[in-house]
Formats: sequence, C-alpha cells, structure tokens
Amino acid sequence: MKPHHLLFLCTGNSARSILAEAYLNSVGRGLYTAHSAGSHPAGRVHAQAIDLLKQRGIATTALRSKSWDEFVRPGAPQFDFIFTVCDNAAGETCPVWPGQPLSAHWGIADPAAATGTDEDRRRAFARAFDELSMRIDLFLNLPIGQLDRHALKKRLDQIGSAARKGEKR
Repeated sequence: MKPHHLLFLCTGNSARSILAEAYLNSVGRGLYTAHSAGSHPAGRVHAQAIDLLKQRGIATTALRSKSWDEFVRPGAPQFDFIFTVCDNAAGETCPVWPGQPLSAHWGIADPAAATGTDEDRRRAFARAFDELSMRIDLFLNLPIGQLDRHALKKRLDQIGSAARKGEKR
C-alpha cells in the first residue's frame, strides 16, 4: 500500500507547517508522507522550530522553507490531504491540486510572531507544536478506509476545531 501524501500550508513555511511536516513524518508509521509549503515562503526555517524539534528527538536535516509552487509542477506528489495551518493561507486562493485532495483548516497561532522574552517565545513554539501534534494524532487514529469522503471531511474539520485540553476558543 502506498503512503498517503499530506501537505501542510502556511504563508511563510518557517514554523507551523514545518513543525507539522516533521512531526507527522516522525510518527506516520510509513503510512503517511508529509510535506509543507508556503504561499510566500520565508526562505529559511525558524531557528526556534529547529531547536524545538531537536529537543523532541525529531529529525530536522531535510527541512527547508519552500513555495507551494513546487508542488504543482509535473512529478510532484499527488496529495490525499491538504491542511492550512494559518489563517492567511486559508484565506488565499490556493493552486489547483491534482487528484481532488481533501482539505481542512487547522489554524494555529503563529509562534514566529510571539513577542516577549526568549522563554515566552519558546513557550509559543511549544504550544503550537503540542496543538499540531494533538491534531495529527487524532488524524492518525481516524478509520480512513472505513469513512466515505463526506464523513472523512467532516472529521477533518472537527479535528481542526479541536482545542488543546483546557484551552478556550
């Protein structure tokens, strides 16, 4: 069975989408291959994203900030799922993705925009990672083969609105 391909989209592709890509690739059990991209990529992965991933024991060597244009070219992976993780990307007109992938918005506060002390910024990255990993874990536990397209889309949207335990929205 070939793995499902997922694309996490954000505007800058330097933090949230990178965290999601790295986490899913570390826990995807060979059943999922994650990619990330941005509409206006920053051109670099945020240093605090790299630091957090390394602290959590997740590989970072293959991570890079890239444009979503890379994934509409011939030879690009055909996606089964596309998740926007920032409100800006969710509001933009996305390219037409071949194969009619299911999509959902999993908005996460931008840790790269956090202000305050170094510790405040580290906590912002940890919160973003924890929320993304919780949603990805919920996704990985879906009985994908048993759900029709409509039911699966509904579950993806529900995961996107799931808040971390105790968080108010």
